[in-house]
Amino acid sequence: MKIVSNFLKFSTLFAVFLFISCSDDDDNGPTNPPEEETTTIIDLAASANLNVLAQALTAANLVETLEGDGPFTVFAPTDEAFAAFLAANNFSSLDDIPNDVLTQVLLNHVVSGTNLSTNLTTGYISSLSTAGADGRNLSLYVDTSSGVEINGVATVTSADNEADNGVVHIVDGVIGLPTIVDHAVANGALSSLVGALTADDNTTFTTLLSDTTTDFTVFAPINDAFSAFTNPNGNDINSVLAYHVIPGTAAFSDELMNMYVSTAATNADGDNLSQYISVDSGVSINASSNVAIADVVAVNGVVHAVDAVIDLPTVVTFAVADPTFAPLVTALTDGTPDTDFVSILSGEGPFTVFAPTADAFQALLDTNMEWNEVTDIDAGLLTSVLQHHVLGGANANQNIRSTDLTDGIMPETLEGDIITINLPGTGDNIADVTDGAGNTGIGIIVVDVQADNGVIHVLNQVMLPDTMN
Repeated sequence: MKIVSNFLKFSTLFAVFLFISCSDDDDNGPTNPPEEETTTIIDLAASANLNVLAQALTAANLVETLEGDGPFTVFAPTDEAFAAFLAANNFSSLDDIPNDVLTQVLLNHVVSGTNLSTNLTTGYISSLSTAGADGRNLSLYVDTSSGVEINGVATVTSADNEADNGVVHIVDGVIGLPTIVDHAVANGALSSLVGALTADDNTTFTTLLSDTTTDFTVFAPINDAFSAFTNPNGNDINSVLAYHVIPGTAAFSDELMNMYVSTAATNADGDNLSQYISVDSGVSINASSNVAIADVVAVNGVVHAVDAVIDLPTVVTFAVADPTFAPLVTALTDGTPDTDFVSILSGEGPFTVFAPTADAFQALLDTNMEWNEVTDIDAGLLTSVLQHHVLGGANANQNIRSTDLTDGIMPETLEGDIITINLPGTGDNIADVTDGAGNTGIGIIVVDVQADNGVIHVLNQVMLPDTMN
């Protein structure tokens, strides 16, 4: 019995001890597990001994950014890459680089998202740099044909160094802020364009398109486009190249509309040639060339890759390209089979043409119940009407732009009658015209659509010759 008694005492003491121990643990609360360590892009840069990059990120106050959630993809230059970049730009140290420039250069190495090397494909991506024209994010050209190369200046030497907030690819070059020329050189699909721009050691275009004091829009033909171009009109190739450049503006695809723009190419008088841009189905230029890749952003503008070389336009080019002139084209072709207006107005010229809109022709058709289509008008009469829209006589073979028009001028047309110009026009009219039949208030609503062989001014009414008075 004594043994049992002692056992009970021992059990009781043990239970009390357990109770006290549990009570003490409860008082201290649950034990928190140790926090997991995270590795950021900044940590990876430090561990990879990218010392100059670390210094640069600190100087540009970007450390906190790249320690953020991201995710980011960083193309991280080596110390040797930075040394070469400093030497090439005549900087003795990072301190010589203006802080805003350094910030944008570094951000041009950063892309949103986690882009492993296996996910990168040849094409364009956007960096976080906002040094592009109009404050847009700069484009980076990724070439994966042999490894991974960025903008033709930096090759990935160590890929897919993963952090918790992204991935780092170590590169052997610093990716500077690209101009339009830099983008053209980097993309192998534009090598024919680069060859044409630099033919015979000509640096005119490369100098022009490297200028960062102004912006440009460039429609850049791809290699296949150059292979297909036969230059059927024998135009000067430098003029053709200049025709692909719109100086003074960076026109991005989300800003384009059906519109005329002025290019760097000029006619014999030095007047800048026009382009007709349509966005009715994608983006096309003069109804002959389509944008295949849009919005390649450079520091001095934007590049749109196109699938055909855009030849210098004639007056007929614009008539055919712009749907507002569809009835005029029908009149020039099907409505007047005995006169080859297309060949005439595609000739050397120059011509000054007053071109009625589709609404203007419809208003003419509405005046005669027997006219439902332009082709219903007697061919001889229609020929006289069309000739009344082209200047002749002393003004024949002249490029008469809006600045050449004078109030009260009475130019003669190919039809033989005169028209009277009144400046300024009434209402929204740029100028008012009185035709050969004495009809007044005909409005010139668009001026100076400039072709290589003449100029078009757009009318809101069809002009009638004296024979229809």
